[in-house]
Amino acid sequence: MARAKKTDYKVKQQIVYPSQGVGTITKIFEKEFNGETTLYYKIYLEVSDMVVMVPVSHAKDLGIRPIVDEKEAKKALEILSEDFEPITSDWKLRYQMNLDLLKKGTIADIAKIVRCLYNRSKVKELPIQERKLYDNAKKLLEDELSIALGKDIEQIEALIHEKLEPPGAAPKIKHQLIQDEDDDDDVFDMEDEGSKSRVDDDDDEDDEDDEEEGQEESLERRAEEEDEFDDEEDYD
Repeated sequence: MARAKKTDYKVKQQIVYPSQGVGTITKIFEKEFNGETTLYYKIYLEVSDMVVMVPVSHAKDLGIRPIVDEKEAKKALEILSEDFEPITSDWKLRYQMNLDLLKKGTIADIAKIVRCLYNRSKVKELPIQERKLYDNAKKLLEDELSIALGKDIEQIEALIHEKLEPPGAAPKIKHQLIQDEDDDDDVFDMEDEGSKSRVDDDDDEDDEDDEEEGQEESLERRAEEEDEFDDEEDYD
């Protein structure tokens, strides 16, 4: 039977499914398809309240792994406060690089994503896709650390924040990026140029109005002088 066959995980064991979250093996069973019998893990993912079925033979290829031990968990926490070289300012390339790390799924990789995007968010607000990636990685890190260290989520959140924001310490980035190539910067610059152009146009219009008003006042003044001159001649 299926349960007699050797598997890497057991029923009720908690695992990490990269990009999906922490899950629990709820069942190991055989299923026949196209005349072939395949052994499956049935995994419950609490974060998404979803059940997935993964062929036992493909679990390793998908990056499914056990929860790390306490020692590895503490190493991941330390990564959050380590010095690091900031990656590209092109958010699309940065997003893909971090997404690849998330798919690899080691707890060290996940910690690096959280560290990178947290510090980037302090420089500039993250694009929506990166914000979702950050939230996903942070949740995955919190859940695994909670199990590995035997602490509740609130305690883990406090530990992560403390590592990212040590009291009285500045962000630990070795070099500042000089050029920012985020797409939304271009939009912002275009808006600024448009605003400046509109202001310049308004100033030109104001100058033209002032000139026209000056000419009108001059003509009115000249007409009044001529009237006064005519009055004086009549008086004489």
